[in-house]
Amino acid sequence: MSIPDLALLIVSVAVFVYLGLAIFKAEWF
Repeated sequence: MSIPDLALLIVSVAVFVYLGLAIFKAEWF
């Protein structure tokens, strides 16, 4: 896996987690 691919994967996961937490907070708090 090349560096750009790895960076893109990390960014995608970070965004997914961020959105997940945002939705979780919106529903529970």
